[in-house]
This record gives sequence, C-alpha cells and structure tokens, in this order.
Amino acid sequence: MTVLLEKRRLIVSPGLVPTQLRREDQFGHPQNVDVDVTIGLINNMPDTALQATERQFMRLLRRAAGNTRIDFHCFSLPSVRRSQPLQRRVDQQYSDIADIDRLHIDGLIVTGAEPAAATLPEEAFWRDLTEIVDWAKTNTRSTIWSCLAAHAAVLHLDGIERRRLVTKCSGVYDCFGVSSHWLTDDLSSPSRVSHSRLNELRAGDLTARGYQLLTLSPEGGVDIFAKQLGSEFIFFQGHPEYEALSLEREYLRDISRFLAGERDTYPAAPVGYFDAETEERLASFENRASHERRPALSAELPERTLRQDLATDGAATEIFRNWLGYLSDSAQGVRPRASF
Repeated sequence: MTVLLEKRRLIVSPGLVPTQLRREDQFGHPQNVDVDVTIGLINNMPDTALQATERQFMRLLRRAAGNTRIDFHCFSLPSVRRSQPLQRRVDQQYSDIADIDRLHIDGLIVTGAEPAAATLPEEAFWRDLTEIVDWAKTNTRSTIWSCLAAHAAVLHLDGIERRRLVTKCSGVYDCFGVSSHWLTDDLSSPSRVSHSRLNELRAGDLTARGYQLLTLSPEGGVDIFAKQLGSEFIFFQGHPEYEALSLEREYLRDISRFLAGERDTYPAAPVGYFDAETEERLASFENRASHERRPALSAELPERTLRQDLATDGAATEIFRNWLGYLSDSAQGVRPRASF
C-alpha cells in the first residue's frame, strides 16, 4: 500500500513502500505507482489534536487497506483558526482546499472542530463546512462525517438539531448492529467504540428524516448512521479512529482545566475505560481536587491502568476495510451490495 500526503511526500513505512519511493518528492507524482482510491482528510481538529488525528486516520487506513493502494491528501478549512506554528505546518504539508476538485477524491473524511459559538451556524467555519457538505454529495463516492462534522452535516441537510447532554458522553461503549449495510458487513455485534461528545443526535430525529441507523449503544446512543445522497454519506457520533490513550488524554486535559479554573465541573472518568483499581484511585483524587483546587495538583494524579478488554481496533479496521472496498468497487463499476 502507498499512502501519500499532498505535496506528494510519502509517509515512509518500510513494509509498505518500495525502497526507490522512500524520498520526498514535493511536486511530481511517484512513478510506477497505481492508485486504487484517492482519500481526502479534511482535518479541522484544534492544534492540540491536529497531528494525532492525522496519525490516527493514516494508521487506520494502513491497517484496513490490504491490497488497496491509497493516494491520501490532507486539507484544513481556512476558517479554522490556528496558531502560527500549526498554520505553517498546514500551509507546507496540506493541500489547498481550493484544489480539491482537481484531485478527484473518491472517499472523503471530515473531522469535527473545537466549538467556540453557542450554535453551529454561528461558528466561523460554518459556511466553509456546509459548502463541503454540498460539494461532497456529487463529487465523492462516499464521505465520512465525524462527530461535530456529523452534527453540522445533518443540521445543514435536514434541519436536525443536536441535543445537549446532561453529562458528557465519554467512554468505550458496546455498540450493536441494528440494520444490514455494506459498511458493517462481518462486524461483530456488539463492537466496542470510543465516544467523546457533549451533544447527541437522537435516533427518532434521524429515522424520521430518512437516515438509516447502523449501530447504537444502549448507554451511548446512536453510533453510526447513513444516508444515500448521490454520495453514500456515513456519519460517526463515535471515534473508531481513536488510539487506546486518546480518551485518557482528553480526561487529563479536562482535569487540568478544572484545577486551573477554566471549567466549573470536575470531569467524569470515561465509562468502561479504566480498570476497577484505577477508578477507585481517581475517585479519591477527585474528592481531594474538589477541596484543594490548584493547578499544581495535576502533577499528583494517581497511576492509571486501562481495562484489558477495550479492543476497539478490530471493529475500526473492519469498518474502514469495508469502506475502502466500497470505494474500490465503485471505482471499477462494481454494483454495491444492497442496504436494507
């Protein structure tokens, strides 16, 4: 498998790329490399998560690709505000979103962004994001909308408002298949998926507007859903791309923000994530932090051990293997399997 960044710089992996291609070639396309599908990632995550998000999706695509050869391009919406160092990185290593047409994207992945406004239409990136929604309907074979991007897309397409949760949905949840679809073929049920969000789209609101629910969790709510809009739109409320420590990093970040007075409430530990002894230690620390609220206390967080049965990688790989198979079959004119 060959994975490329725009500017045609190869992501080197000795087991994946021929020796003669392991070099930077910023302007020419590598010779003698046949590409099966072209994937675009519109990475709108904040600076602190920008590179981790790139890594997570690249790793997942590598695992899922098998014999599929992928030309991979990163983009970022210009209306997503960034620090100078990260903006330089985007300018140097990402494609210009204005060039997306000429790249003939087969499959697009659009991430969420850090919200700053009271409602999605008030966000600085709202117009850019909705233009991508409209463009993707007729210019991609399939597009994945992740987390906030999924919420923005269904609001723009069908006026479905997301609902604020009483407490943050954070943890690893058992998600069960609820209908047949090529994306979830051969996916075990339940599958374990990471979720991290303050809002939700409700099943009844989605089905009333013609969306097909694919997986959901009794505790975490809707996980994956889909709608055919010319392009096959796939929506994730969860984060199958997350690495094992992603939820821990978010949890520790929120603890630090509480101790620094940047948030009012102490964060709940991710559900089904830490082992029992760690949960007890974290509960004791929460009690202490409530009485000794000071930034320096974050250095005294207890040691943490994750549960040994998290096992989210297998489900994520199967989902993306099916997605890449659909894109490859569509590119070759193969009729996709019916969804019911």
